[in-house]
Amino acid sequence: MKYYTIPSPPALKDIVRFFWVLESNEPYTHYSMADVCPEMVFHYNGRFDELLHNGDITPSFTAGIHGQTNFTRRFHIDDSFGIFGTYLYPHAIPLLFNIPAPELTNQMTDLQLLLQAAGSELEEKIWNARSTAQRVKIMESFILQRLAKHYKAEPPVFQCIQSIIHSKGLVTIKQLASDHFLSERQFERKFRQFSGFSPKLFSRIVRFQSTMAQYGNKEKSLTEIALECGYYDQSHFIHEFREFSGNHPRHYFSGDSDATKWRD
Repeated sequence: MKYYTIPSPPALKDIVRFFWVLESNEPYTHYSMADVCPEMVFHYNGRFDELLHNGDITPSFTAGIHGQTNFTRRFHIDDSFGIFGTYLYPHAIPLLFNIPAPELTNQMTDLQLLLQAAGSELEEKIWNARSTAQRVKIMESFILQRLAKHYKAEPPVFQCIQSIIHSKGLVTIKQLASDHFLSERQFERKFRQFSGFSPKLFSRIVRFQSTMAQYGNKEKSLTEIALECGYYDQSHFIHEFREFSGNHPRHYFSGDSDATKWRD
């Protein structure tokens, strides 16, 4: 299995966190865990089925948006596959698609349903591209065109979203609201509109993601990881990790979990 990322071009650094590619010639089950950032996903080879929590199986889209989410989903494919993704900041949703971010929270939306003919055209271009570099250029052009059409500046909220992400969820909501001269109630309303979550839940998921980023770090114990990432004790860490990943952290960090296969 091959996974790699491509940095965002400077012109899109406040919209796109990075591009990514995941490819394999073997059957695979993917675990998509809680994440504050939505992503545009294109399957240029193969098509996954989603394994629903009630035991049902349903075909996933071939191109669409996996919205910001607070729970885990599972996807499976029995054949070879290739996926190209654009990992976005949460506020990209209203900027690119002119809809409030909460409309895509915990949703997987087919690109054709969201953008009609423009979605079909973009999917075809990505599918016909001959390289990852071409796909990046296609996405860069698409995003710049959408920004020119829909961009509405809201710097304080965007800065707050990025501050929480880059501080790994350790900055306080009260301080952020104060820094931008907003009451906590005003701040929460604006924040939810552009992120899809309340500031508190957003920060919890960011903190969880920061623990997952420690996967493969053999120099730190789980207790050290928990404390460094802002959990006040081991019990708190285990409870939140299970809630957002469906895994006990000990199992996840052992390397024996199916959820880490793409990282190994």
